[in-house]
Amino acid sequence: MGAESERKEEERPIRASITQDQFLSWKRHKDAAESARKAEQSRKRAEDIAAGTVQMNGRELFLHEPWVFDDSRV
Repeated sequence: MGAESERKEEERPIRASITQDQFLSWKRHKDAAESARKAEQSRKRAEDIAAGTVQMNGRELFLHEPWVFDDSRV
């Protein structure tokens, strides 16, 4: 049993303590990277819609081709 308990202690993850400032700095960096990734996806989606290479959802269709929803022309 002694060897088994020593092995379990060795397998435990080492926890590093960080300060609140370090965490907030990491969080800001992570949020900025996520925001940049989403902006790039949005820009690419807009380019694809303009090129006509992807199917638009209802909101995108309404924003780009509102005449489709004009019932006064019927």
